[in-house]
Amino acid sequence: MKKLLMVCCFVVSIVSLSKAQGGRMRRSPAEQAKEMQTQLKLTDDQTAKVLSIYTAQSTKMDSVMKAANGDRDAMRSAMQPLRKEANDKILAVLTDDQKVAYKKMEEERMSRMRNGGGGNPPPPPSQK
Repeated sequence: MKKLLMVCCFVVSIVSLSKAQGGRMRRSPAEQAKEMQTQLKLTDDQTAKVLSIYTAQSTKMDSVMKAANGDRDAMRSAMQPLRKEANDKILAVLTDDQKVAYKKMEEERMSRMRNGGGGNPPPPPSQK
């Protein structure tokens, strides 16, 4: 019985560690569009257009990653124009006020990335 319990604990710990070591996962196009909808107060039509843009970008980036075979420099140089293209299309969908807020959002994300915090927004403050 003790051996069975130890084996179960071992299996659970291995599974937990492997999930923790999984690396970064990109946010899905739907998650990105939902975040923009929340932060920029997008209309349903704008959200649908942004989702379409992110979906196309994600598909292109997946093919770039496969073609690069782990060559990070090749991926980076191939992805920069894709990001710029998606960014330009998103800006075309937004109103002037939303463009200002979007640019601020992007600057904050880039600042977090430069400081080693990743590109995802910080969690909301807990309410007490």
